[in-house]
Amino acid sequence: MRALLAPRPLTEADRIAGFRRATCSMAGARERWRERARTGLSNQEPAEALAYELGIFGGCGGPDCLSLTYKGAGLKIWISWETHNSYQMKPTFSGGTTIAMARLIYGVKDPYEVQLALF
Repeated sequence: MRALLAPRPLTEADRIAGFRRATCSMAGARERWRERARTGLSNQEPAEALAYELGIFGGCGGPDCLSLTYKGAGLKIWISWETHNSYQMKPTFSGGTTIAMARLIYGVKDPYEVQLALF
């Protein structure tokens, strides 16, 4: 009988790669993210953009590649190296953490956020 191997741990690079795949799964997504980074998005706009890019429900996976599940409702993204059950597993990104990651990964700033002069 074969011994079961422990699942491969998820690295930060895996989290970033999975996030990019989930949020760029529709045609034209890269160009839309470039434009959003150029113009910036206010507080509510990143949630709307992410809900659009994630869609109602989706996912992908296969041998030796990340397994992804994502949905726009709640801005949830699950990333793992094994087949997972999104009803039982805690999402890798959800809500505000998904928005924060999108701002970081795609360089989307808030045009209304003003940095005060320090000197």
